[in-house]
Amino acid sequence: MSKIKDRLPDIVQATADFEKWASRHVHLVPSDVKLKHQLMAKSPFAFLRATFYRWAQWWPIVCPELARAPRVLAVGDLHVENFGTWRDLEGRLIWGVNDFDEAWPACYAVDLVRLLTSCYLAIEEEHLGISKKDARESIESGYRDAIAKGGGAFVLAEHHRWLRLVALNKLRDPVLFWNKILACPRYKGKLPKDVWKLVHASLPLRTYNFALKSRIAGLGSLGHPRVLALATWDGAHIVREAKQLTPSAWIWARKLQTTQILSRKLVESAVRLRDPHVHFTDHWIVRRLAPDCCHIEISSLPKKRDEEKLLYYMGWETANIHLGSPKVIPAIRRDLAKRKVRWLHKAAKAMLDVTLADWESWRGKNK
Repeated sequence: MSKIKDRLPDIVQATADFEKWASRHVHLVPSDVKLKHQLMAKSPFAFLRATFYRWAQWWPIVCPELARAPRVLAVGDLHVENFGTWRDLEGRLIWGVNDFDEAWPACYAVDLVRLLTSCYLAIEEEHLGISKKDARESIESGYRDAIAKGGGAFVLAEHHRWLRLVALNKLRDPVLFWNKILACPRYKGKLPKDVWKLVHASLPLRTYNFALKSRIAGLGSLGHPRVLALATWDGAHIVREAKQLTPSAWIWARKLQTTQILSRKLVESAVRLRDPHVHFTDHWIVRRLAPDCCHIEISSLPKKRDEEKLLYYMGWETANIHLGSPKVIPAIRRDLAKRKVRWLHKAAKAMLDVTLADWESWRGKNK
């Protein structure tokens, strides 16, 4: 481990370097960045969520053989809390991956390994009650099955009623949701004209009588400006969120000379029933927020849940994303066929070790 660690700057220096790079692409909110640093020190799970840039540095060093596996347009920052629900064009509730800020071409295995690593941390912190072996088998089985069968989106109606009950549990109460939105402070900045137009066009009412508020959310993107447009329509609240995006941390880690953002491409190419309220413009994303249209935190899941099935679905949904790179799928099938039983566990364990070492170092310097 010590020889590996010598190949990278320490986590404090890496974080400073990344934030300096990110600040050239987005106006980071200093108070939010400070909060992010505090949350990173609280737990390894929070640290993992907040530090995809570090994962992008470690990945080719810790898992060099896997890093050369077939490449797809990958999520990158995948973890057990990067799943949520939205409504499709027919108003049906859909479940799947809901954050693509770090979308970039990478080997298919990186999403699986990061998802499993997050499971291991969630298990150790008692957010999940499943064994590590069962978690690994569930994710991998779901992925393999979807790759073999061509995937399929999750419509939470007659075919996925169990998942609908998990997604619409009592902890996602509309009253709690709107209380949080209403408590957000007033936005004091100025939206770019094209973002303002997109926000306005995304609302069902043609009026400028809406309040702009600042929102603090997420961990990986904490520090990026998030602006809420809050209005009342026929006696009830509606809200849209505009979030400023940066190029993927893969670009920083690999020292690439590009500022391309691939979030829209990934959303449009994946096996997916799209959210008609998600819109992109340059370096911003605008989307509808609602009690049933947001990401799902592990802490909000009901106590009675089939975690093996849930993780199987997460593996399947990961394949749905990768199936958006159809020319690579035959190569992925061949690569999976030669992988031995514990390949995914070994990679996740190795990435877990360096993540925990970084967290201990970060916590020690941020007491």
